[in-house]
Amino acid sequence: MYNNVGPQPGVPRPPTNPQPNPFGNSFYGAGSGLITGGLGAYGGKILGSSSEYVQSNISRYFSDPQYYFQVNDHYVRNKLKVVLFPFLHRGHWMRITEPVGGRLSYKPPIYDINAPDLYIPFMAFGTYVVLAGLSLGLNGKFSPEALNWLFVKGLLGWFMQVALLKMIFLSLGSGEAPLLDIVAYAGYTFTGVCFAVLGKILPDILLHLMHVLLLGEDDEESTFCRGEEL
Repeated sequence: MYNNVGPQPGVPRPPTNPQPNPFGNSFYGAGSGLITGGLGAYGGKILGSSSEYVQSNISRYFSDPQYYFQVNDHYVRNKLKVVLFPFLHRGHWMRITEPVGGRLSYKPPIYDINAPDLYIPFMAFGTYVVLAGLSLGLNGKFSPEALNWLFVKGLLGWFMQVALLKMIFLSLGSGEAPLLDIVAYAGYTFTGVCFAVLGKILPDILLHLMHVLLLGEDDEESTFCRGEEL
């Protein structure tokens, strides 16, 4: 009674194979293709403009770090002369530009003496820490904690100079200067500081050497006299 699975009279049967619409697939394919292509083009435009915006702002405020280390011995010697004795510089002070990718960019330091670099500031900062530690040793005040404090004070001074220069540029309407340029210009001050510390400890070093030499001569004379007495 309940196992009758055949078709019931008066009940319509659903069509087993519906007739396909010859226009539906074509319209659907065309519509989906247009939508996909439009979204792809719009998304590519958005991503392209966003990447260009990010790259332009990064290049505006942060330059390529490798640019600041393209130096050689000739550049370092001439740059030290310009930094320590700027009044002897007879050339121009403008940086040299060159067209790159449809826009002007500055030449690296190896080709331009007026370009900022980070090699000299980092070397000057390290030399300052070494000379300051030597000064502490000559005065009998050397310790790892004191040397560490000198390192921290040097970094804080460097940071304060960068912040001060940035504020000056902003007040003058030149706030778009790359940050690494400002870091390089602020780091050049350690070159003069190194010579100042060296001039301070040089007399102590000479006195120490003279004291060692005189003590050595006295020891030799006393040993010679003792040998004659024997």
